[in-house]
Amino acid sequence: MDLAAASLEPLPGGWSGQTFLAEVAGERSVVRVYAEDGHRGPAAAEVDAALLRLVRGLLPVPEVLELRRADPASGMPALLVTSYLPGVRGDLLLPDLDEAGRRLLGRRLGSLVADLGGMPQLSDGPFVDGDLRIGEWGLPDGLPELVATVRPELGAVAEDAQDLLDTVSRRVLVHADLNPKNLLVDPDTLEITGLVDWEFAHAGHPFTDLGNLLRFERDPVLTTAVLQKYGERRDVDPADALALARAADLWALVDLAARPEANPVAARADRLVRVISATGEAGAWDGGV
Repeated sequence: MDLAAASLEPLPGGWSGQTFLAEVAGERSVVRVYAEDGHRGPAAAEVDAALLRLVRGLLPVPEVLELRRADPASGMPALLVTSYLPGVRGDLLLPDLDEAGRRLLGRRLGSLVADLGGMPQLSDGPFVDGDLRIGEWGLPDGLPELVATVRPELGAVAEDAQDLLDTVSRRVLVHADLNPKNLLVDPDTLEITGLVDWEFAHAGHPFTDLGNLLRFERDPVLTTAVLQKYGERRDVDPADALALARAADLWALVDLAARPEANPVAARADRLVRVISATGEAGAWDGGV
């Protein structure tokens, strides 16, 4: 792609300023600029490209059109060019849906998360290179060990959650940021047209993405539809799936809550962790505040 001839427009969202809509002769694509090393280091662009190639055709993700590795000599950052996906961001669409629409979208979300929960990995850990080799987290071995150092008041909840998580030994591909803002949806058909932003993807517990999706979601119409469809696809009771999802999400929730000043989502995670601590229930709710 000739980026010099392209018009570039920053895309809104978490990567505004690093992700751009490019257009050349009426053809649209998306350009991600890796100007700074993230948690994946200099291999970030290669890992992202490899993940998209791995799941394309199985999940609604863009096609990788071009990968340019960083050139330290010239100071050029790595670039990843992908196809443009149509659709409206899920977080913008959901508030306008009626009950039937939320139920339909919920079932489609359940299918999407179930598909992710069925993509096996040999172990858990972060992806470290373009071959999707799995590295080490460098974290405590379990939830009790993690919360003992950062949120000791969650000790009993963490013990119960870990016991539940240990009943499932499989490891799968985890998107790790699966929420409505990272989903594109056709507003007319409610088909999911895109799952984007794979920056935090890793190999991990099968119920992590379900927990992420339902972390702050308490609409009974949507959540019931998600859980019912997920249960059908993965042959698990919806109530058991929800309990496992809440347990799996404690890892991310505790990590988010450690920096409540970072952004509104982290602040809300901190409030939810406090409610969980007070009630002793991983499925506690913060009242939506």
